[in-house]
Amino acid sequence: MPPRTTVFVAALVVGLLHIYIGVRLLPDLPVAFAVKALAVAWLALSWPLIPAGLLARRLDQPWSDALTWVGMLAMGFFSSLLVLTLARDVALLGSAIAGWHPGWLLPRTAAAVPLLALVVTALGFFNARGLARVVEVEVPIAGLPDALHDFTIVQISDIHVGPTIKRPYLERIVARVNGLKPDAIAITGDLVDGTVRELAHHTAPLGSLRARHGTYFVTGNHEYYAGADPWIAELRRLGLRVLMNEHVVIGQDEDALVLAGVTDYTAHRFDESHRSDPARALEGAPPVAAARVLLAHQPRTAPAASAAGFDLQLSGHTHGGQFWPWTLFVPMQQPYVAGLKRHEAMWVYVSRGTGYWGPPKRFGAPSEITRLRLVRK
Repeated sequence: MPPRTTVFVAALVVGLLHIYIGVRLLPDLPVAFAVKALAVAWLALSWPLIPAGLLARRLDQPWSDALTWVGMLAMGFFSSLLVLTLARDVALLGSAIAGWHPGWLLPRTAAAVPLLALVVTALGFFNARGLARVVEVEVPIAGLPDALHDFTIVQISDIHVGPTIKRPYLERIVARVNGLKPDAIAITGDLVDGTVRELAHHTAPLGSLRARHGTYFVTGNHEYYAGADPWIAELRRLGLRVLMNEHVVIGQDEDALVLAGVTDYTAHRFDESHRSDPARALEGAPPVAAARVLLAHQPRTAPAASAAGFDLQLSGHTHGGQFWPWTLFVPMQQPYVAGLKRHEAMWVYVSRGTGYWGPPKRFGAPSEITRLRLVRK
């Protein structure tokens, strides 16, 4: 749990931002006093609901999940409300500088902000809760032999099974993945937000995943928040191959595909023995292989993966930003946000994620199940 001072400061900032929204919008809203009173009540309630939703796991069920749902919905709406309030203030400043002061500007823009926030939140909710679409990606590999041409890897990532994502949500994903009949399945971390005791029933459908050459998993940062070692044991029990700075070889000789996986980029902060190491993941691999593919949760593993000699890295972590405008801030931490990119001689594919974290909201960054097809360059 975060230190008390961190929780206090965060709650204080959230409260001040709620006050800012109220001060900037309520006086200009063209509605009756009773409606403004309801708006004040909502802002006063939203303030404690957001941190309560984040800390709800300390409660017993079913109160824990119920409070998380309410708090995360409040967070999603508040996020859009804040961004649109800021945008309105920028627009009003621009109109003031230009000397343009039509009488309708203040009341209409004040009314537009909460209405737009509601629309964005509703659309984001349906986008997040719907089944992720299948994204088809071709990855050209120089010198790829006939045996590996059209080799398919289906990638799912960042599902975040937890308070708002349960077994039925995961069952739909598993059914869609199996329907693609992949050669291999890659799960690139952040599968869970909770302990094995809390979520084993909900992750059980993973045992039904089927691929010709198996299902492979690498840890993300959220596995370490929840307890990585118990989850590694549970996923192995379900029949998944957990790659801990190691590899498997699919095929033989010049037709071999080396499929490797590393622990999360930050794993050493939780357990030094889990330090992420792409070079170590290739130890003992055939010196000559048709392709080398690395599963690594965070895109920022790319420089070390490229130096180790991989042809393709599959990552997640970013959620593509999940919803605007947070899509603009991801590049501050990660070199790649979404899609197929080139890092030196290596391809990097970053999934936008198959689930979501926090608010059940996706806007401008749709979830995905990725079907990657290796093709001859």
